[in-house]
Amino acid sequence: MTQRLCILNVVGLTPDLLRHAPRLSQAGTARPWTSPVPAVTATSQATMLTGLPPRDHGIVGNGWLYRDTQEIRFWQQSRTLIQGELFYERYETAKMFWWFNQATTAKHGATPKPHYGCDGSKVFDVLDWTGCQLTERLGAFPFFAFWGPGAGIAASDWIADATAVVLREKQPQLTLCYLPHLDYDFQRLDHQDPARVAEVDAAAGRVIDAAEATQTQVVVVSEYGLTSVQRPVHVNRILRANGYLRTRMGPFGEALLVGDCDAVAVADHQVAHVYVHRPELLDEVAGLLRNTPGIAEVVHPAELDLDHARSGELIALADPDAWFTYYYWDDDQAAPDFAHTVDIHRKPGYDPCELFITSRARAAARLLQKKLGMRYKMDVIPLDATLVRGSHGLLASDPGSGPLVIGPGEPPACMTGFADYVHTLL
Repeated sequence: MTQRLCILNVVGLTPDLLRHAPRLSQAGTARPWTSPVPAVTATSQATMLTGLPPRDHGIVGNGWLYRDTQEIRFWQQSRTLIQGELFYERYETAKMFWWFNQATTAKHGATPKPHYGCDGSKVFDVLDWTGCQLTERLGAFPFFAFWGPGAGIAASDWIADATAVVLREKQPQLTLCYLPHLDYDFQRLDHQDPARVAEVDAAAGRVIDAAEATQTQVVVVSEYGLTSVQRPVHVNRILRANGYLRTRMGPFGEALLVGDCDAVAVADHQVAHVYVHRPELLDEVAGLLRNTPGIAEVVHPAELDLDHARSGELIALADPDAWFTYYYWDDDQAAPDFAHTVDIHRKPGYDPCELFITSRARAAARLLQKKLGMRYKMDVIPLDATLVRGSHGLLASDPGSGPLVIGPGEPPACMTGFADYVHTLL
C-alpha cells in the first residue's frame, strides 16, 4: 500500500506523445482511458475526483447557464459546485492548481485568485495556503503565461516548482498537481510539437524528483487529447438568423439577453449546451442545428450521461475538424468590448482566440497606460476564429490521440474508475 501519492495532471498528453516524455513515461503502466463528454477540464476533473458521471456530479462543462439568474458563467472555482464526495477529502491533501480549489477541504494548496478593485482594476495573485510562502520564494506567479497570448511553459514551471517545495516540506499523503502547458500551442498550431512535450516533461521531472525524495508514488493523468480543427461553427449566429436569439445594442457593444432568448448555445470547444426556453420549439431547433454544416450530431443530454439540471435541453457535437464559437453578433463592429480582451468570466462561452494577439505594439501601449495609472482595456484579442487550429471535447477518434493514465498496477480504463483506483493505492 502506498503511503504517499502524487497525481500529475498533464493536460493534453496522449499515448502518441508519450515517447517524447521519458520522465513521465517511467511512472508505471500507461493506458488510454475514456473521458466524459464534454472532454474538457472541469468535467474531466470532476469525474476523476468523484468517480461519477456528469449527470451525478453536475459539472456539465467548463461553464453553463445558471437558470435562476439567467447568466452564463464559466470557470467558477468553488468546490461546492461539485455534487458528491471527492476522493481527496479522505486524505491530507495538497491541491496545486487543480480546478474547484476554493472553499476546498484540502489542507494545503494554491490556486489563481486576482484582486479586483472597485474601479474595475485587477491585480494578479494566487491564494496560497501551503504555509511555504511560495510567491516570496519563487517570485510572482506568471499569470500572463497561464492563459492569454503569452501562455507558455513559465506557468507550468512555476506550478511544478511550487509543488516540489510542498512535497519536500509538507510531505502530504496526497498531492494533486496541474500542468496545463500542452493546452496552448496545441490550440494555436496545426501540429503538435514534440518540443512542447519535452518542456512539460522537464517540469514534471522536478515534481517527480521531489516525489522520489519523499517516497511518494507518482501517478500521471491527462484530461483529453487535442485534435486538429479547421472550421469554426458560430452556433449562436445560426440561432440568431432564425429568430431565436435576442440582443441589445449599447455603449459597449451588443449584449446578449440570455433570459429573452428562445434558444441560446453555450459553446465549449467542440460541444455546446443548447438551452431551449420554449419546449414547443425543441424539435424545430434540433432540426435546424442538425442541418448546420460542422455539426455532427444534436442529441438529448441523457444520451451522454449529461441529464442534469444544469445541462441544455439539447447537446450539439461538432464534426471532428470543427469547433464552436460563442460569437452571437453579426457585425464585428457591434461586438461587445470584452470580445477583444482576455475575459474568461464575462464571455458567454469558451474563447480560444484569447491565445492570439492582434498587435504587440498596442499591448505595450496599454501596459504603459496601466503603469501611468490611467484607465485602460487590453483590447488586443482578434475576432478571427479561423486562427484556432486545435480543439477538444469529443471522445477520442482513436486511443492514441486521447487521454491517458499512467500508474502502478492496473489503472482504470475509464475516468469514473479513478477514485476507486486512488483509494486502492492509498
